[in-house]
Amino acid sequence: MTLDVFDIIGPIMIGPSSSHTAGAVRLGRLAQAVFGEIPEQVDIFLHGSFAKTYKGHGTDVALVAGLLGLDTDDAGIASALELAKVRGLTVSFIPADLGAVHPNTAKLVMRKQGRKREVLGSSIGGGNIVVTQIDEFTVDLRGDFYTIIATYLDRPGMVAKVSALLAKGRVNIAQMKVSRVDKGAQALMVVEIDNQVPDEIAEEIRGLEGIQSLLKIKPI
Repeated sequence: MTLDVFDIIGPIMIGPSSSHTAGAVRLGRLAQAVFGEIPEQVDIFLHGSFAKTYKGHGTDVALVAGLLGLDTDDAGIASALELAKVRGLTVSFIPADLGAVHPNTAKLVMRKQGRKREVLGSSIGGGNIVVTQIDEFTVDLRGDFYTIIATYLDRPGMVAKVSALLAKGRVNIAQMKVSRVDKGAQALMVVEIDNQVPDEIAEEIRGLEGIQSLLKIKPI
């Protein structure tokens, strides 16, 4: 039986290249979720092993499939580059040195209608991923939980206010990470939770003074 690269993509992720394909699909899906929609243009900077083998292992196709919202077992993955053109998504692949990061790392710079967001993430084996940076903020996001991502003005009490509203909605926090560039400037809050945030609670969080944006992300 002859296998090609796409035979290793599926609910059972076999083979040594699950990092280059299934993990890459999940990384693309998580990046799209962090952006909030399918972008119009994406520059994908590929580091280490990704940079050397992305065509042969199908990492380019897998990342684009994820950006389009396809899952790891979707039969459309093999046609992702063509599908991207149909859906108005322009993608460029750029081998790069991204510094002291995991060998299977990519930085996705996404744009649409003047809006820009950067996601730096790695495929760490067996289809598992970790996003370590969103724009200038350091994070630790793996896509395994329901997640909310909030940008806000760094001021005392914000974490407590968001936590109180999540408790009001009977939402249990699994992990929370807060990152900021400068004291008193914009900050980013990533909260991994056990269940989806009810819409009314999400609206209350959005209504808090100082909250600039709130994204709800399902497990990837």
